[in-house]
Parts: sequence; structure tokens; C-alpha cells
Amino acid sequence: MPLSSQMCESICQELHSCCELNHLIQVLAVLNSYQRQKIKEKYMELFGEDPFLHFQNRNDEPRLSIAGVGLAMLLQNPHQRDAEAAREALEQNEVVNNRALLEIFTCRKSSHVALIQHAYLTKFRRHLDHDISSIEPPHPCQKILMALSASHKAHSTDISQHIAKCDARRLYQTGPTVNEALVLEILSKRSIPQLKLTFSTYKHIYGHSYAKSLRKGNLGDFEEALEAVVKYIYSPTKYFSQMLYECLKGTTRDKRALIRIMVSRQAVDMEEIQVAFNKRHGADLKNAICQNIPQGDYREFLVTLATKASNRSIPTSL
Repeated sequence: MPLSSQMCESICQELHSCCELNHLIQVLAVLNSYQRQKIKEKYMELFGEDPFLHFQNRNDEPRLSIAGVGLAMLLQNPHQRDAEAAREALEQNEVVNNRALLEIFTCRKSSHVALIQHAYLTKFRRHLDHDISSIEPPHPCQKILMALSASHKAHSTDISQHIAKCDARRLYQTGPTVNEALVLEILSKRSIPQLKLTFSTYKHIYGHSYAKSLRKGNLGDFEEALEAVVKYIYSPTKYFSQMLYECLKGTTRDKRALIRIMVSRQAVDMEEIQVAFNKRHGADLKNAICQNIPQGDYREFLVTLATKASNRSIPTSL
């Protein structure tokens, strides 16, 4: 069903008044990215500001602090949303959120990463790579992030089984001791799909994952960061399902991870994440949300994202 001008304006009016959040949640969650962008453009035409900033400015109101911002996040372009997340990760309480940054560089396409970097430069007048390389105090994750950033800028779009076998063999031959230079070389010169093939090939040839092999040696900061990267690349759905579980159980320090993941993966692989969540934890994601999040707009927002229908349709009650 097309999004009429009248319907678009009606949604914008509701967004601006910040009333009936539950209804807005039901409406926006089933729209596609193009329709949401049209609403954002109409909102800026009517009210002269970005709806995301509108909700941020009203963030002191408890009922809008999370659910409202989540709704506004849905109206952001994905690359703009990731640029905001990257900046927040770099500034979060003076402790860099490396996990959020790794999500961006391992779970996004190269074309998307380029748009993120451009959006970051446009919004913050700074280069994302420079901000990452300038992190203080230095952390081994910086080297990995810079290598992954390089891989998105210069690599072949084709994937090669031969290269995957060679790289898997080189990684295996280092034994339990990680050759940092070798790892950074591979991460910087291979695309994410090529790296995924390498890690799959490694497990096929040697009978165990490369992440598991890392645990046979001494796990320092570099090895721990590398283990996380391998898991992100090898199976994003398993990683995100585990992250959602940790968020719901309150065992992660990344307090914005729950809403960040639910919004960013909603139109990508949320169905697969739910399957992985159920398989690993023996529970339905929607039920887990209801059991662990207090009743209210925020819980309704998360549940609605989790129950996104495959065939989207716009509610006609507006």
C-alpha cells in the first residue's frame, strides 16, 4: 500500500506531538526505509527540524527517553544512524565502546561503511578513521578496527576458495600463539565475505573454529578482540542473538546495545536472529523481552520490532 501525502502528514503531526507512542510504534515498525525517509522529509518540511533531534531535545521526559528516541532512530538513514552510533561509541563515558565499533566494521557492507564514514564527516566534521586511530589510552582493538576499515576500502569484490585455504593454513601454522602482523595483514587485505569464507574453511579443514583455537593460547586484549571479530564475521546472527540475551539479562555494560541492535537489524536479519536466539537459549525473543523489560512504550517498541511481518502493510487507522 503506497504512503499517501495525507497519511504521511498525519504521522508527522503525531511524531511532533509525541502522543500515542504505542500507535506510532505500530505504524513506523512496518514501514520500509523508503517510506520512513519520506516521512522524515515531510517532517522537516513541516517543522524545520530532524525528528531525531526533536526527540533528543525532549529526552528529559521519562516516557520519551528510550521509546521515543527509538522511533526517531527508525526515521534515520541506516548509515546516518551508524555514524551517530560510532560517535557515541567513541565518546561513551570516556570509555570507548569497541563492541559497537566492531559491529559497524564487521556486519555492514563496504558500500554502507563508506556512507557511514561520509555521514560521520558531514555531521561531526571529523574523519572516523582518525578518531579511531587517536583513541586514548591505546587499545589493541584500534589496530583491528583500522585493519577492517582498510579492508572495506581496497579489496576484490570476488571471493576465492584458494585464498581462503591459504589464509586458513597460515593462521593454523602459527599455533596457539597469535601472529599479530599476519592477522592484521589478512584483516586489512580481505573483504568481509572473503574473511567469512576463510573462517569457514578453517573449521572445515581443522575440525574446530579459529575462535576456539585462540583460546588454546594466552588470551590478551588483542586475542580477545580478535576472537570477537571472528565470531561477528563467522555468524552475525549468533552474535546478535547472544548480545540480545546479555542485554535482556543485564550482563552487558553496553546499555544502548539492545535498542541499537533491534533497530539496525530489524530490516536485515531479525527473523534469523530470533531463530538463533530460540535455538541457543530455548526461549522466544518476544517472550524474553516481555519477561525482562517493564511494561510500557519501550517494551511495546521492542516487541513490535521483533514481530515485524514479512509482508509489510501500513495500518489504515490514521
